[in-house]
Amino acid sequence: MAPRALILDVTRLISRIGKGALTGIDRVELAYARHLPAAGLPLFGLLRTGAGVLLLPSASLAQICAWADGQVLPQSLDLISRLSRRGDSPRLAMEAALRRQAVARAPVGLAGWILRRHLPPGSAYLNVGHANLSGRMMRALRRSGRVRIAVLLHDVIPLDYPQFARADQVPAFARKLQTISRYADLVIHTAKATRQANEVQLRAAGHVPPGIVAPLGIVVTPPRDEEIPAELSAGTPYFVVLGTIEPRKNHSLLLDVWQGFTGLEPPPRLLILGNKGWAGAPLMARLEAGVPGVEVISGLGDGAVSALIAGAHAVLFPTLAEGFGLPAFEAAALGTPVIASDLPVLREFLAEFPVYLDPTDSYSWSRTILDHFLQPRKAGSDEAGLSFPSWEEHFRIVLTSF
Repeated sequence: MAPRALILDVTRLISRIGKGALTGIDRVELAYARHLPAAGLPLFGLLRTGAGVLLLPSASLAQICAWADGQVLPQSLDLISRLSRRGDSPRLAMEAALRRQAVARAPVGLAGWILRRHLPPGSAYLNVGHANLSGRMMRALRRSGRVRIAVLLHDVIPLDYPQFARADQVPAFARKLQTISRYADLVIHTAKATRQANEVQLRAAGHVPPGIVAPLGIVVTPPRDEEIPAELSAGTPYFVVLGTIEPRKNHSLLLDVWQGFTGLEPPPRLLILGNKGWAGAPLMARLEAGVPGVEVISGLGDGAVSALIAGAHAVLFPTLAEGFGLPAFEAAALGTPVIASDLPVLREFLAEFPVYLDPTDSYSWSRTILDHFLQPRKAGSDEAGLSFPSWEEHFRIVLTSF
């Protein structure tokens, strides 16, 4: 039975707009903001600010999507933003603009009160960004008596692989998982393999809420060759690795591989497309010193990224752990060969399309990359018979699970 109204938490998305390319989780929250209006149900947004909670009309979700798509961000701060002194100026300016549009606002502890006033019983609160998952907020929502709480749990990598997370991230994520375990009425998982790992940690946290598997929709921006910077559009065949630069993504293995290509003339090119996240001092030092043939590129638009992926000899995905693996999906959807770590979640959807390798075996990666470099570009996904999850199917599963 579908819920009577929907309320989407947009706290993470507002915190990320204006700070460079959106991450995978950011893009999922944006996809929800774009697609939920098509459900034909009353729709609201929920934004936690430094000054309390805003209940936003559906028109505000459209405005947030426009900002994410590049519309000029607001500049002016209201008195509340100036007094709160929490967050960066773009975020505070967006909060000020949304405050003027809000249906209602209240301190966090009274969030349930505004939901009781504006939402019918049988509504659904959707948190898909791993933000605003505090016990205080969940208790307020539960007290409203209006909403069932649904959380999209992307993965539990900070708990399964704490060595790939910042030291402060692990206890913070553990608290969020305990909140999900205690308060969620429904947990949305993106893959069967991911659900299995998630529920092990939920059980350890005390309780496994009812769950569903709803794969993320794969929507690839059409390639726009004209958006590729001139210095990137010519030269020797190249490979692409896409995603935030952090230890889990295993860029260090690729730097080892390319260090071994130093004697080749010309060497293959490696384009690292992504922002520098928590990369760790050794990896950052290597990137800053430079490795022949390796270029780090940030700030490209989606059309340029798609064009570079479409023209690559292969997309490399040596990640050590993954909840879903959007870059590998996007590359396959564009018909680009994929060389990837042998992860259950990739086999679940991509079957035998990628070349699977051990992410710790640099020799195998070196030989496989060199083979691709010396041969004509291999066939793409059209010949592999792959099909990809859609957002329409994702929302059909989610909205019929209440």
